[in-house]
Amino acid sequence: MLLAKVFSNIYKEDGIILIDAQGQKYICGNPRKENPITVKLLKDNLNWKLVLDPELEFPEAYMRNEITIENASLKDFLMDLVKNLGRRELSSASYISKRIFQLWRYLSNFNLPGKSRKNVEHHYDVGGEKGEKLYDIFLDTKHRLYSCAYWKENTKTLEDAQQNKIDHIIKKLNIKKGQKILEVGCGWGGMAFEIAKQKNCEVKGISLSTNQINYCKKKAKELGLDNQVNFELADYREIKGKFDRIYSVGMFEHVGKKFYKIFFESMNKLLKENGIFLLHTIGVVDKPSPPNKFINKYIFPGGVCPSFSQIIKPIEKTGLIVSDSETLIRHYDKTLEKWLERFLSRKREVKDLFDDKFVKMWEFYFASCAAAFRYRDLAVFQLQIVKNFQSANRTRDYIYS
Repeated sequence: MLLAKVFSNIYKEDGIILIDAQGQKYICGNPRKENPITVKLLKDNLNWKLVLDPELEFPEAYMRNEITIENASLKDFLMDLVKNLGRRELSSASYISKRIFQLWRYLSNFNLPGKSRKNVEHHYDVGGEKGEKLYDIFLDTKHRLYSCAYWKENTKTLEDAQQNKIDHIIKKLNIKKGQKILEVGCGWGGMAFEIAKQKNCEVKGISLSTNQINYCKKKAKELGLDNQVNFELADYREIKGKFDRIYSVGMFEHVGKKFYKIFFESMNKLLKENGIFLLHTIGVVDKPSPPNKFINKYIFPGGVCPSFSQIIKPIEKTGLIVSDSETLIRHYDKTLEKWLERFLSRKREVKDLFDDKFVKMWEFYFASCAAAFRYRDLAVFQLQIVKNFQSANRTRDYIYS
């Protein structure tokens, strides 16, 4: 069986027992003797589908209950598999399939304002009002942040890790009292509210999600911050004005490669001469690569994680200057694990809101991304960007003091 050979080539440590639809067992690698991880295929065609296009066929089969995993959770199986796979491709066939997809995406994907709005609505406005309940289930209770947290050695909770992230970004922005701030991709407003409270600033947040903007406006009134913080349903290309500080956390992944230069030109236009812009984005540590097929189809349509080189080149073309760069490694895997843990602890509620397929889809989303951040090619880039040398700090003392 070709699939069994593929798995056997992957597993250098540990292993699994693979059982096909006919009940035939295959030992792949060196599975543990007691309660070995066992993967059962319940459809004959999975024998070849999982070789040709594992990135999409495996999660889809899992969602259809055509694959079962015994003696391990989905997350544990994926962690073990990706640990052994590393940054290699699963097979030559899957590599060719990904390259074809990369070419098709380049030719077909145009994140113009209307398309961008639909892509954002697919994820953040999922299920209408039900979507708001969904995010309450797994996000931190303090700020409701849907981006990578910042885990210090002594950080124990998701709430503390997200507070760490906010504080870290506030320090990098070096915000002064009374400055005018813009958040591009405001989520549910947690960071904007915290900046307004900590620094007594005027903050404007924008998003293409109706759910997010409605939530933010309501929350601003509840917190008594509606005189400091305002939110607008708008695309970054539509904003006018000048800002002392701009930051964007977890939004750049939705911009699209063809629009990177336009994005940075927009930030350059909106940023005051002595301003600071902070970009926080998921990225790949390898050369430019196509987006994950499953994530692109079911979770974030139109999304892509840029390589470092793809970020830097359009910045150079706009005349902006990268004054500080930090790569956050082993932060998002832990964040995703916490989200998955909370999500699964209340999966009955999620099933009632949506259905069993949705539960499995999002379980795979969290688990596969956690594995990719821990063992494969994903990291988070934080870039501090300025317009001139005078706006840059000479050392990092102001961040860590």
